Amino acid sequence: MYILLAILWLVWEIKYVLFWLYLWQLKDYHLPRFVDHFRTYKGKKLILNFEQILKLALFVFLFFTTSVPNLIYSVIFLVYLVELALFARGIINKSFKKPIKTAKILLLSAISFVLLVLFFVFELGLSNNKQILSILISDILTPIIVSVIVLLFQPIFVFLRNKTLRDAKEKIEKIKSAGSLKVIAITGSYGKTSTKEFLTTILSKKFKVLSTNKHQNAEVGIANCILQDLNSSHQIFIAEVGAYDKGKVKEVCLVLKPQIGIVTGVNEQHLALFGSMKNLLSAEGGGELANALPKDGLLVVNGDNKYCLGLYKEYAGNKKIYSISNKLIDSDIWSEEVEVGKDFISFVAINKNKEMAHFGVKVLGKQNVQNLLGAILIARELGMNFEEISEACNGIFQEQAGMTLKQEKHEINVIDSSYSANPDGVFADLEYLRIFEGEKVVVMPCLIELGERSSEIHEKIGQKMGEICDLAIITSKDKYKEIEKGFNEKKLQGAKCLLCDNSQNIYSMITLFCKQGDAVLLEGRVTQKLIDLLKQ
Repeated sequence: MYILLAILWLVWEIKYVLFWLYLWQLKDYHLPRFVDHFRTYKGKKLILNFEQILKLALFVFLFFTTSVPNLIYSVIFLVYLVELALFARGIINKSFKKPIKTAKILLLSAISFVLLVLFFVFELGLSNNKQILSILISDILTPIIVSVIVLLFQPIFVFLRNKTLRDAKEKIEKIKSAGSLKVIAITGSYGKTSTKEFLTTILSKKFKVLSTNKHQNAEVGIANCILQDLNSSHQIFIAEVGAYDKGKVKEVCLVLKPQIGIVTGVNEQHLALFGSMKNLLSAEGGGELANALPKDGLLVVNGDNKYCLGLYKEYAGNKKIYSISNKLIDSDIWSEEVEVGKDFISFVAINKNKEMAHFGVKVLGKQNVQNLLGAILIARELGMNFEEISEACNGIFQEQAGMTLKQEKHEINVIDSSYSANPDGVFADLEYLRIFEGEKVVVMPCLIELGERSSEIHEKIGQKMGEICDLAIITSKDKYKEIEKGFNEKKLQGAKCLLCDNSQNIYSMITLFCKQGDAVLLEGRVTQKLIDLLKQ
């Protein structure tokens, strides 16, 4: 029976190790991001949950006994049997969280599993009491053991990372010297991916363009894109550059040496990781990108964002600015006659030379007028005329803007903006939700990594929800009270704000609450299970 228990433990440990490797990968192996996760309600539950507390209590009890009572053994056996059943259920319903297969994950997994097997063999040679003690303590310490393995091998991966960056730098310099490759770098707290996708589609009508893959914005991902995909036939390379530390954008720019830089918008997203707004403004705020541009380079910024405006005023080099309206600031390009439909946006773009053209684009939300204006401004600077740009925009599709609309089961409008969320994005998506008739529902978790302004921002989000939504379902507990407070201050008559993290229950609420033609906004990282339920 003790051997059977050890086997149950081993199977459970395989699942447990894979989960912790998944979490490290999700946080980009970035220690401050990983640690910040445990400030959230879900993060705390990973450590302070019933199963872990029970195992710790059992370990302490058994540590002071010489034999294992049958009742205690039965409890321990039952715990691992239940955990194995939950593991099996997770595999069947595809909710089991495991890391994406990469060379790094394969190496870390192999090391972890070798240690597990060695420990399993070691346990079989112990007495019954010591065997159970070792099973319990290894289980309790698994998060620490996996984290130590990740951090212990990090220097090796840093060495390989630095070599990858050097190789990418050499390759892009060689291609530049042999031809006329232009490099465009895009950074910001929000709008990076959409602007990159729009600009890639537009420029591809006239140039041979390569851009980083969707959401591939870390230094190694950018370097791998250069090494694997960039060649001498490309005329333009567009790189989306993200960061969680001061100095990271500068590091990428040393590889890219961009001639054009775009800052799409800045807010408090990731403030907790940067430690201060000054550090954030240096990296995601565009300071490092601006300093990396050559004397004949061009800096383009979003004039509707106060932090971008600050950067624009400080920058002494060649610069351009775009904004939705030209009434408050002197923009190089702006929009008029803006119309936002359920499945399109329409506007007239005008520049300082009084050139203008109409744009009708199949993307969702007024915020994408901003992102398109930035892309249009760059394309115009690179020699495309407004007519060419307007025609090229016909090739843009919803997914490129990160939000899609589909009328799914029960003919409910499902607005999927579930990849990620930031404060400006939430406000923009809620404003888009306003245009729908009928009942309006939003489902979203609380935002993370906002630092000291988190409570204030969540309260404002709650107020915005209260103005627009008939039902708000919040899927995480961290700042629910702040959202609820703001919601109740502004709520519509009969509107409700609820806390629920169970996908099946949320689905039931939506289908009971909504009728044909109503709209549901999925904002931020809601579960794939809920998305599948609504779209089946």
